[in-house]
Amino acid sequence: MSAPTASAAPGNAVAPANTGHPRRWAILGVLVISLLVVVLDNTVLNVAMRTIADPQKGLGATQSQLEWAINSYTLVFAGLLFTAGILADRLGRRITLTVGLALFGVASLVSAYSGSADQLIWARALMGLGAAAVMPSTLSIIANVFDPRERGRAIGVWAGAVGLGVAIGPIVGGLLLEHFWWGSVFLINVPIVIVGLVLVNVLIPESRDPKPGRIDFVGVLLSIVGLTLLTYGVIEGGDHGFGKIESWGTLAASVVVLAAFALYERRIEFPSLDVRLFANRAFSTSTAMIGLVFFAAMGIMFISAFYLQLVRDYGPLASGALFVPFAVAQMIFAPRSAAMVKRFGPKAVGTTGLLLVAAGLSAWMFIQADTPIWIVGALFFLMGVGMANVMPPATEAIMSALPREKAGVGSAVSNTIRQVGGALGVAALGAVISSIYRDHMESATGNLPAAARNAANESISGAYGVAEHAGAAAPALIQHANDAFITSMHYAAIGSAVFALLGAVVALLGLPGKRPAEAPAPTTAEGLAEEQGVQLVGVGD
Repeated sequence: MSAPTASAAPGNAVAPANTGHPRRWAILGVLVISLLVVVLDNTVLNVAMRTIADPQKGLGATQSQLEWAINSYTLVFAGLLFTAGILADRLGRRITLTVGLALFGVASLVSAYSGSADQLIWARALMGLGAAAVMPSTLSIIANVFDPRERGRAIGVWAGAVGLGVAIGPIVGGLLLEHFWWGSVFLINVPIVIVGLVLVNVLIPESRDPKPGRIDFVGVLLSIVGLTLLTYGVIEGGDHGFGKIESWGTLAASVVVLAAFALYERRIEFPSLDVRLFANRAFSTSTAMIGLVFFAAMGIMFISAFYLQLVRDYGPLASGALFVPFAVAQMIFAPRSAAMVKRFGPKAVGTTGLLLVAAGLSAWMFIQADTPIWIVGALFFLMGVGMANVMPPATEAIMSALPREKAGVGSAVSNTIRQVGGALGVAALGAVISSIYRDHMESATGNLPAAARNAANESISGAYGVAEHAGAAAPALIQHANDAFITSMHYAAIGSAVFALLGAVVALLGLPGKRPAEAPAPTTAEGLAEEQGVQLVGVGD
């Protein structure tokens, strides 16, 4: 790192030297590549599900197997994110990122050439393990190579890359599926991973916690068990309803384990997570905002894929293209969010962003089968603008509450909340969709054979499958399925909007307002934490 130099500032003051790495912007580019491949793959599978379910073109996967091809990735990813952040701080962020990318690349290769749906499920779980190592490493490296004064803008670019990956995943998947076999949606990861591995080891410096203290084995184990139980309970609730013991019992067990984790972390000298950080209003508010906005948005984005591909009969490429406005909004507004926070304050920016997301979600209550498609694209753009002004300031507040040497833990908290919030949203809103859809379909499927009736009542995908063999009754069945799905989608939109509005209330009450012009911004993580009322005792020592 180059030697620090002071520069003259207006008013004859001397501005503090920039403590960032000389190659920090090139490093950010490498981190964006590493991040994109993980986030992109998390969405690309959505457009490939119908092909993978096809016995001739795919693997003949059942509905349950398709769900677990997605859920196995989510389960491992969410369960190990926090542990991966701890290991990155202790072992080194570059080596953790390298291992994570390598695992992700190997697992992508195995997924591409899976011979059965079960093999694909296990390969996806291995991809989740690699992704868990990649995600917190990227954000913690940003915290270490950027001066705190530039970190907000860098995190804005990072958040924009997340939004870009979410949006272009369906487009990439659609393009590949139109020209190649289903495995190409995974095989495309391999060359990107190879390029990423080379650039990571050429450009990114190694960094770790210089004083890691003793390993908190009990805390790490409790976090893995608690987060895995929480994610599994959410998945089971979404698939089979929250009234069954497999879902509510697992969720209750997760609460017990995570509560034990928090109590244990308060009592030991070298905790994996200093839970006293949650006493910091900005820190706890930001984590709540991230969880609520991803709960609200991810459920609707998941549901919209079925609306576009089934109700509107768009192909994978065309339906994926409708997510482009979301990506464009992220790319335009996320990197600018730091300047908006500086001008208007975190409270105004975060609250406005969540209100925009709520407005975009609310409008889905009025979407019908014949709504002009440009309106759907406009809603995605509006949601993208809102998300771009929620994620960067919230993530920056979380990272600012920890010193640089503990950046992996801060990144893991942010990413874990986001992943669990998104999984909860998909599961809870999916349960709403299934329940209302089933109630509205029963009157239309009473004359079908039992097996066909159960399939048509289970999901709109099942109804379309039954319609292929229903002969003259097919058009009426499809019409009933579309109507039932759209009605259930409207109820899900109401639920999503309520959670986004709740996030706006949390931001309004918990985030700090605009900093007075005469008060200079602190330029270290310790200074930011001190200003926000956090004592870093036991965190950096």
